[in-house]
Amino acid sequence: MRRAHRVEQVRAAEAELMGRLPEGTLMQRAAAGLATAVADLLGTVYGARVLLLVGSGDNGGDTLYAGARLAARGAGVQAVLLSERVHPAGLAELRRRGGRVVDPAHVRRPDVLVDGIVGIGGCPGLRPDAAAVLARHEGVPVVAVDVPSGVDVDTGRLDGDHVRADLTVTFGTHKVCHLVDPAAEACGTVHLVDIGLDLPEPVVEALGPDDVAGLLRLPRAFDHKYTRGVLGIRTGSPGYPGAAVLGTAAANGGLCGMVRYSGAAPEAVRAAHPEVVVGEGRVQAWLVGSGSGDDAGPGLERALQDDVPVLVDADALLHLDPAAGTERAGLVLTPHAGELASLLGVDRGRVEADQLRYAREAAQRYDAVVLLKGRHTLTVAPDGRARATTTGNAWLAVAGSGDVLGGLVGALLASGLGPFDAASVGSWLHGAAATYAGGPLNASQVARAIPSVVRALVR
Repeated sequence: MRRAHRVEQVRAAEAELMGRLPEGTLMQRAAAGLATAVADLLGTVYGARVLLLVGSGDNGGDTLYAGARLAARGAGVQAVLLSERVHPAGLAELRRRGGRVVDPAHVRRPDVLVDGIVGIGGCPGLRPDAAAVLARHEGVPVVAVDVPSGVDVDTGRLDGDHVRADLTVTFGTHKVCHLVDPAAEACGTVHLVDIGLDLPEPVVEALGPDDVAGLLRLPRAFDHKYTRGVLGIRTGSPGYPGAAVLGTAAANGGLCGMVRYSGAAPEAVRAAHPEVVVGEGRVQAWLVGSGSGDDAGPGLERALQDDVPVLVDADALLHLDPAAGTERAGLVLTPHAGELASLLGVDRGRVEADQLRYAREAAQRYDAVVLLKGRHTLTVAPDGRARATTTGNAWLAVAGSGDVLGGLVGALLASGLGPFDAASVGSWLHGAAATYAGGPLNASQVARAIPSVVRALVR
């Protein structure tokens, strides 16, 4: 599991550790990890041209010491100083190892650019001089030190100019911006260097394969279809039968014991999935909304009467009453950015720019787990817990993908997982299934890949 912490948490942990270590130890650990990562990216260090963009503070010190290590291995290392106050010992070490300070206007095109402009304490946005240097070297691979300069570290927002990194080398722990979009997309690949920090509970998590395998409810020797959970589905309509077919396909993948369908597209479901029981009956969870049109409101109302967890998607989201939150069983809401904007009465652009904030706001307002669909889907609980999904690929941006996600999360709810775990595990499996299926792909291929992904996890 990847764990992300706020800047204040990281600073406190660093201060505590520095009090127990010789001076400079943490910086040398960070510099060693950074230099190794840059060397791995280059492949061949000797003769490579490395350009350091160096700001003030410890972030600049990490960059200078890493540059010194690369220079000692034969790289041609040049540094552009973007502050009058750079780390003096780091600068002296760079020069001792053969690195040079240069005027930004007279730099040959480097093989790699190391962004040490500002660290986790920096404000969003870049000064014009820093932005200008970056613009001169557009297209050169960029390694960001700790975080891409200019991003909002604690929120994942982007305000103004910022670095777009191919690789971000971070220290001690992930930060929120590494997991939460839109800043996460600017980080490129994130590599974590362990420097020995003792950290509190994270503010955002990202599940890994072992986490997902440990959370899945697997069948036991004396289980039967009812003890494994029954999911009820009220989705689809005569105009949109595919929503019902795709949702039942994902739910019917073996993660719960039985699927009941009671929506308005029974013949399409029967034809596609003979295992699905068409008709009413007891269930342990409901999936409602996608493709339901005018039936979405009544379908949601009937599902809420059963006092079981309910996954609310698409059309049914429009019929939610936030005032009723404390009177119902666990809810999972699965909006995209536009639907979340409608739920909160804000502009879609604001949601896309500040995804974690608005997902948390909706979770609290509706007393529900909110799964905000996107490149890094966010799952947020009413108490503020948050998980980011880092599986998946761009081929998931296809019609019916959300229907598959709803059926998958619904099956996990019916199996007995709590709403927060069901939503985040389902989102992880959804992305992993898309990766397994490859691309180009359609939603049916994602649904068919789910059992293979689960088998690989629990084997």
